[in-house]
Amino acid sequence: MRDFATGVRMFVRGLGILLRSPRLLLIGALPAALTAVLLLGGIIALFYWIDDLAALVTPFAEDWAAGWRETVRGVTGVAIFGGALVVGLLGFTALTLAVGGPFYEHIAEKVEDDLGGAPAETDLSGGRLFWWGLRDGVLLVVRSLLFTIPLLVAGFIPVIGQTVVPVLLTLVTAWFLTLELVAVPCYRRGLDLKRRRELLRGRRTLALGLGTPAALLTAIPLAAIIVMPVAFVGGVLVAHEALRGSPAHSKS
Repeated sequence: MRDFATGVRMFVRGLGILLRSPRLLLIGALPAALTAVLLLGGIIALFYWIDDLAALVTPFAEDWAAGWRETVRGVTGVAIFGGALVVGLLGFTALTLAVGGPFYEHIAEKVEDDLGGAPAETDLSGGRLFWWGLRDGVLLVVRSLLFTIPLLVAGFIPVIGQTVVPVLLTLVTAWFLTLELVAVPCYRRGLDLKRRRELLRGRRTLALGLGTPAALLTAIPLAAIIVMPVAFVGGVLVAHEALRGSPAHSKS
């Protein structure tokens, strides 16, 4: 639990760093605001059309009794909307980091300079950051679905679905979210997604300590605009901590 508490403190510390440097907060909030508007529009559209979409994917229930048909389609609609929220949360982070790559590289550089552990100068063009961020973001979203879809289905199991499943869903989301949040400082050291997973696997509770408050707060509409840069700075701190003493750190 000590590592988990350390991860939470790094999230809070990220807020403190940005409050002392409003310019960095603004730089980080701009791409987050653009992405939030786009995804919020998508979520609103999905909510408006959710009944039609549920009916579209359950044609087998068309001839059922009205009560059973509405129940199945109601459950299906909740599952679709819940899955979309999880994917939207992870997709929001991936797309924000891809769109705002140069912005977040600048923030990472400033934070790591203050930490005294910046890597050797790297040549990361905006195009490369966008491509790497988008590619890895899509991979992480796809992999997260392998865990979140079964959990969303299990959410309809009485008692377990209302107690255990939400906790597991939050932790799974937190893990994948942290993998995205540490991307830029890892890219600056030439670490790809595979090596990033290996790095955090040894400090899993540290990663969950950062990702849990970030996941919970990012789920609040529009709060993500501020939470995203805060969580990103926390990700720089987590990456810096996890890299200490690792082979990747010795190469930087």
